[in-house]
Amino acid sequence: MSPDTKALLNRVGMIVGVTLILVWCLLPVAWIISLSFKSQAAVTSGSPGFFPSAGGGAGWQNYIDAWNNEQFRRAIFNSIGISLIATLLSVILATLAAYAIARLEFRGKKLVLSAALAVAMFPVVSLVGPLFDMWRAIGLYDTWPGLIIPYMSFTLPLAIWTLSAFFREIPWEMEQAAQVDGATSWQAFRKVIVPLAAPGVFTAAILTFFFAWNDFVFGISLTSTEAARPIPASLSFFVGSDPFNRPASLLAAGAVISTIPIIIIVLLFQRKIVAGLTSGAVKG
Repeated sequence: MSPDTKALLNRVGMIVGVTLILVWCLLPVAWIISLSFKSQAAVTSGSPGFFPSAGGGAGWQNYIDAWNNEQFRRAIFNSIGISLIATLLSVILATLAAYAIARLEFRGKKLVLSAALAVAMFPVVSLVGPLFDMWRAIGLYDTWPGLIIPYMSFTLPLAIWTLSAFFREIPWEMEQAAQVDGATSWQAFRKVIVPLAAPGVFTAAILTFFFAWNDFVFGISLTSTEAARPIPASLSFFVGSDPFNRPASLLAAGAVISTIPIIIIVLLFQRKIVAGLTSGAVKG
């Protein structure tokens, strides 16, 4: 077999493989978008196919109804506020902790990293029961802090691991040069180290925000009203006139709307996300 034939077969195989992966990953997304444009009557009658049948389309009405739902709008506000606060606090604390772990020598440093990793890998479901009782006792149940704290307990260790790897890649001489020029340790950290570690900081922020935005277990277990209930948990309470016949098309429209902020973030910052995930992977 000639080299040109091998190259052509490899190219065709790669195209076919990528196409299959994209279809496998995007088919559920395309299906839920299709479902969001169907009327509830068409869904109840078992309307087959990707596109709504004749007379079974609802147009944008499902999206209008979902957005006009006060419960849904409140859930969006809760998710945005809780996710942003959890992300900001996690990134600030993780940046300081990761810098100390990467730059300072102290006993038990490996133990700290191992404990952080163990916390990040701990099953979320096993903590719901104790947190429920604890939050009810101290008054954090059904509040924003009652969700922000559990989110940080899982995102902070992951952010520390991510950022400590970035700080290790930054030459120590750059910080020493800044101190020689008259900068204090805090000024060298803030004006030299943090800007150089910006891809890692951004990656940690994105991971933290995604975890908080997509969480369902804590959101459904540690809230009881719309005061702090986030979007994933709120969607499970969407019921129509018949509680035994859930409005699937309305739920699909709500799910699509709740995904839009994530899509916007990825499209706007995709280059920084890729740079953050790949920075330091290859040493020159």
